[in-house]
Amino acid sequence: MDILLSICAFILAILGIAGCIVPVLPGTLLSYGGLLCSYFASYSQMSTSALWIWLAVCIAVSLADYFLPAWMTRRFGGSRAGSIGATIGIFVGFFAGPVGIILGPFVGAVIGELVNDRSDFAKALVVGFGSFLSFFVGTGIKLIVAVGILVHVVADIWVHVVADIWPAFWNWLTNLF
Repeated sequence: MDILLSICAFILAILGIAGCIVPVLPGTLLSYGGLLCSYFASYSQMSTSALWIWLAVCIAVSLADYFLPAWMTRRFGGSRAGSIGATIGIFVGFFAGPVGIILGPFVGAVIGELVNDRSDFAKALVVGFGSFLSFFVGTGIKLIVAVGILVHVVADIWVHVVADIWPAFWNWLTNLF
């Protein structure tokens, strides 16, 4: 069971890093799932306080990432329509592929601002830039947390992977062929 938990811990931690970029996958929460798998392995040295701290960080980062586009849109002088447009742009951009994921909040904020006030195109571009910037800030924060969790998972189970799991896997692989 420990081998399965260790494999799941690594896979979830790596998927968590990928999920920081892909909006559909909850990146930090997947990483936290990897941390939980690592914790429940019999040889884990992780404390419960570390689990609670990482949980609080993951929840805070997930909430911040959800509200950041609207907040940054407002911070750059945008209206409520620009904030709503940025939020809609995130979801619509997902269906347009990688470029849409990056440009969706920008385009949504610009369209929202233009719906609100057609006469100030320059302001709409500035507000769109704020929303675009929020994507990079939110992604960066999520990546920092996900990589931190991966490092914690690796530090917790790496010695046992090298000592126990890798030789067992190697024996299985050599017996297979």
